[in-house]
Amino acid sequence: MKFRTQAFQHGQARRIGVLISNLGSPTQPTAKALRPYLKQFLSDPRVIEVPRLLWFLILNLFILPFRPKKSAQAYREVWTEQGSPLALHTANQAAALQQRLSARSQQDIVVDWAMRYGEPSIGSACQRLLDSGVDHLLVLPLYPQYSASTTASSFDALSEDFRQRRWLPQLRFISGYHQQQAYIDALVQSIEQHWQQHGRQQKLIFSYHGLPLRYLHAGDPYHCFCLQTSRAVAERLALGEDEYLSCFQSRFGRETWLQPYTDFELKRLAKEGCESVSVICPGFAADCLETLEEIKVENRDYFLEAGGKEFHYIAALNSDDKHIDALAELCLDNLQGWISHDSTSSERYDQHLHNKIAK
Repeated sequence: MKFRTQAFQHGQARRIGVLISNLGSPTQPTAKALRPYLKQFLSDPRVIEVPRLLWFLILNLFILPFRPKKSAQAYREVWTEQGSPLALHTANQAAALQQRLSARSQQDIVVDWAMRYGEPSIGSACQRLLDSGVDHLLVLPLYPQYSASTTASSFDALSEDFRQRRWLPQLRFISGYHQQQAYIDALVQSIEQHWQQHGRQQKLIFSYHGLPLRYLHAGDPYHCFCLQTSRAVAERLALGEDEYLSCFQSRFGRETWLQPYTDFELKRLAKEGCESVSVICPGFAADCLETLEEIKVENRDYFLEAGGKEFHYIAALNSDDKHIDALAELCLDNLQGWISHDSTSSERYDQHLHNKIAK
């Protein structure tokens, strides 16, 4: 095996790097760009737990010849002048997080970003960080609710890259934060601000990305973590059990997935006389195809066509200050012992700001 090389100097000072990652998106909203992206995504055995030979035939004979064109049409609906919304938001999150971490730790912490599928890859981001002198690396996949199909898959990509390296940095990996108080605070504030601007709807829908039901039966904790997030937010908002609902979207194929299904529930609610809903997607750290097209457009149409009167999508946390605060707090908690003793902790930084304002 030929190992990757990277810059290294004896006696170099410790440098901390943080890598945030998300799922990924194609480079262009075209069938040509979608094909390699979907092939990489759907070839991941963490995502599709089907015997490899059988899935190879299904993927290459029945999915890749047709799905890229359909997916490209959906991506064109949400594409921006700067490119993929997910890539744009993730890049903005990395820039904001670097500023926040450097300020709160009073150290030059380097933050970069990557995608599990597509570009920039986890391997290329690791190379940039290590070439910049990073020797202590914290990796934060932006999936609040752990699942083997997302978080563990990100670890697979990281370990695959590390297998090709002669020299490895000190490594820490955050596997989830579904009940982190600052994350819950950010969700609550987002919902309250939406209600202040648009009024309060009859039902609040928490919509999470779905998984095949058999993954839950095999021991994946994702379903439970999603419900715990919903309950934590609902308790803070003092919602009764009849005022909110947790659902699952984005199912694929014919097998049974986690239920209830978001689209089915929106149709049911409308037919039963519910006139207004607001939908938030707590499992998505940034807006993407699944939120902007599937929820904000497609599922909105389902609700209104079934008799609903008012549909509101509450945007993902994206680069909201409260969200960046939550991510910074999460990182600082996991950087303990790496940050120099002469630097201020987040609490001391907050006290410094308080004293400055008081003066």
